[in-house]
Amino acid sequence: MASIPCTFQIPFTSKPVNSLPSLPKLSSKFLGSQKTLSWSRPSRIGPSNGSRTHCWFKFGKNGVDAEGAGIYGSQGRDDFDRDDVEQYFNYMGMLAVEGSYDKMEALLNQNIHPVDILLMLAASEGDKPKIEELLRAGAKYDVKDADGRTALERAVNEEIKDFILGFSVQKA
Repeated sequence: MASIPCTFQIPFTSKPVNSLPSLPKLSSKFLGSQKTLSWSRPSRIGPSNGSRTHCWFKFGKNGVDAEGAGIYGSQGRDDFDRDDVEQYFNYMGMLAVEGSYDKMEALLNQNIHPVDILLMLAASEGDKPKIEELLRAGAKYDVKDADGRTALERAVNEEIKDFILGFSVQKA
């Protein structure tokens, strides 16, 4: 189980403003204030008797499990959308290489599910962790693009092809 201390400190005090002679002094708190906040001595929010507070967070089944907590690898097929394709396209530097979003837009306009497009892109980049995540989410490696190529055919090398096929056999 992960322990994350949750002690907060917000140091501030209130001091009268004496350095603004040109402003009128207003007596109503609704119209203005003659006090301002400045940082000086520490003040704690929480227990004031010297005790410390620890927050315990339990992620996943056995404590620290990113997949069980919904952080990584817990997405399903329909949890991926067009924005994920664009973010991956940018993250992997494909925009810099391609010079435009034309390749990405062409794939998105072919009525292919975003998770399958992501698998095609990840296979062409040789991104094993992303390929594994997408296959776990239900991506299909045999979906064809407009050129009739699948993620397997777009794979950067034989190692990636074997990885996709091997992972798919393990999953089944």
